[in-house]
Amino acid sequence: MSWSKLKQQLEGFLSPTLAGRVEYRAPGYRYLPDKSGICYISVDKKNVLNMSDNSTSIKWYQSELAIKNDPDIRIPVTNEDIEAVRRDTKGPVPEDRLVIMARSRKGSEHAKALWSAQVSLSKSNFNVAANKFLTTSVEDSLESQDILMNILALMDRRVGKKRLMNMSGKIGFKHPAVQYFYDLRRQTW
Repeated sequence: MSWSKLKQQLEGFLSPTLAGRVEYRAPGYRYLPDKSGICYISVDKKNVLNMSDNSTSIKWYQSELAIKNDPDIRIPVTNEDIEAVRRDTKGPVPEDRLVIMARSRKGSEHAKALWSAQVSLSKSNFNVAANKFLTTSVEDSLESQDILMNILALMDRRVGKKRLMNMSGKIGFKHPAVQYFYDLRRQTW
């Protein structure tokens, strides 16, 4: 599908409160037909999400350790997580230490998932992801591990206020880029 048709379809799905504020841009390179070019999402004429640029206002993690040490990421620990650590240790471990171990384990898992999603975003082709979004349900796009799919779904007019409010607990586990667009959408209620 040509970029102009793809852009038209994506902007047709934008929430009415974001129409005119959010733009999808992909400057073409006429002499490099095998390259996908640069794609970015701009908000209020400012480039917010460029898939290969770390100079945006959105926090990009440089390592898994940076994710684990980020104070904005709060990882809740359930009793099942603590019991799993207790079974794995097979010995007497103080209860407070079990909580720390379970939080560390969940933090590592979360960091690896977030890091791999960020790496796949920097290597992805915007056109392929946008076409996939257009053929996938909004629910699947919101639950996807792909950052770009989450962002496109959050800005979709089919996602209402009630669904956004129900997502507030899960959004803390998402990449800061997804959190940025979630906050942008919440501000437009």
